[in-house]
Amino acid sequence: MLFRRAIAVALLAASVVRAGQVVAPPPPGKLYQGVYFDEPAAQHDPTEHDITEKDVAQFEQALGTKTAWVYFSNNWFESRKFPVATCDWIRGLGKVPYVRLMLRSDGEQNRPEKLFTLANLCAGKFDEELKTWARDAKQFGSPVLVEWGTEPNGKWFSWNGKWNGGANEGPARYIAAWRHIADLMRAEGADNLQWVWHVNWLDQPEAKWNRFENYYPGENYCDWVALSAYGPLTPRTVDGTESFGFKMHTAYPRLTKLAPGKPIVIAEFGCDIHHPNVDASEWARAALEDLFSGRWPAVIGFCWWNESWENDNVRKHNTDMNILHDAGLTKVFRDMLAKYREKIQAPPITRVE
Repeated sequence: MLFRRAIAVALLAASVVRAGQVVAPPPPGKLYQGVYFDEPAAQHDPTEHDITEKDVAQFEQALGTKTAWVYFSNNWFESRKFPVATCDWIRGLGKVPYVRLMLRSDGEQNRPEKLFTLANLCAGKFDEELKTWARDAKQFGSPVLVEWGTEPNGKWFSWNGKWNGGANEGPARYIAAWRHIADLMRAEGADNLQWVWHVNWLDQPEAKWNRFENYYPGENYCDWVALSAYGPLTPRTVDGTESFGFKMHTAYPRLTKLAPGKPIVIAEFGCDIHHPNVDASEWARAALEDLFSGRWPAVIGFCWWNESWENDNVRKHNTDMNILHDAGLTKVFRDMLAKYREKIQAPPITRVE
């Protein structure tokens, strides 16, 4: 075991000592699979940052699969430092870190940011911390997928236009902040950072000014584009119960028109396992069949969002999307991943740009 791990580390490290090494798309017809994994607050800190090697091993063993990237959050209310320790063990497994750079002062949603506002970011108030983060990323050396401003067309996040000047100014401020952050980090020589621009399939609020197209930072400012497309998120969800295919039918043409030629990853998809009207196992089965069918050729990878959280004080109202918490959903993933084993690309492929 240790010998195999040492070989994996050596192979990955040997391929990334040069600047500009990035993750390449998989061969045509193949997909990367990522892993995000969390447990209830009693076991894990619910801030989406503390995935462990044990979690990855448990996930891969249960599903009989191998993943290409490990997805986690870098919350600046917890630490403003590049998460080198986490990235290091991920690289040690022969995988790529996928970091959500969450510039926020707490984990609350649906309200304005108090400190890391778009205006403050654009004014350079955190430039030194961002430069240090970039230098540490450069020193790490290996490819890192990174996204800032996740799901900007969703009002739940504080970088949405609703909280930053509204229709007239909000999207433009987001673009300015994105470009400012990317320019700073590129100027520090962090060429191993691969920028992923990540939107929600549905614009919320559903207003013309809030369409995700209005938040696009430009083809020179992102390497990949990403999408969130969930089924029902809680046992009591009424809206959003449509199939994954329905949501892709809505969002995919918009993304490919906006960013032609850009690889697309389904960075987040999932379905609550206790919804009374939507069977999570069947929702997932249909989604995986569609993904592996090649129906959306620009899509190069996917990641189910294995997370649980409390919605109120009533336990049966809690959200649970963890595959391993439902035997039927676990079986669906295991069967589907075995069926399409030849279409899964692991380990990740790297190249010099």
